[in-house]
Amino acid sequence: MNSLKGKVETLNVYENLTLAKIRVGEVLVTSIVIETPETCPYLVVGKEVNVLFKENEVIIGKGDDLSISLQNRFKCTIKHIEKGILLSKLTLATQGTEIFSIITTNAVKQLELEEGMSVQAMIKTNEILLSE
Repeated sequence: MNSLKGKVETLNVYENLTLAKIRVGEVLVTSIVIETPETCPYLVVGKEVNVLFKENEVIIGKGDDLSISLQNRFKCTIKHIEKGILLSKLTLATQGTEIFSIITTNAVKQLELEEGMSVQAMIKTNEILLSE
């Protein structure tokens, strides 16, 4: 599980859902939470939170002009690729920390990913979890 530190910047509440924007270094991460500030103690603007997401939820893209709906994007450098027969684990350096991605080895080959290459790590809004 990837874990980054962030600070809640904005909260948009509708019924029992909250769309939270969390500042993680230079990146503004969006998370949908099935809670509200009334029911969840960490949904407070200015509060430090942990931003969590699974390795298999990290999508890798090459280039800067990726016109897709994924808003949570981290500019990264591939630090290490551990190739398996079916799956590969990528260690990505971003903002002075590491995050990990597990993608198919076929995708590594198709994208011609190599250590030292710049990529974007992207995570869907509904795959971002928050905790204290």
